[in-house]
Amino acid sequence: MGLAISYQIITQKHGGSLECISQPGVGAEFIIRIPLQQFV
Repeated sequence: MGLAISYQIITQKHGGSLECISQPGVGAEFIIRIPLQQFV
């Protein structure tokens, strides 16, 4: 549930993106991209 809320805030409120790269036995990497200027 926390990840869904984070995704919603990043994409809808900030116009960014959230990407997850996961490998079994290795772990997960999250890439968060937020634009420097807000789109109007």
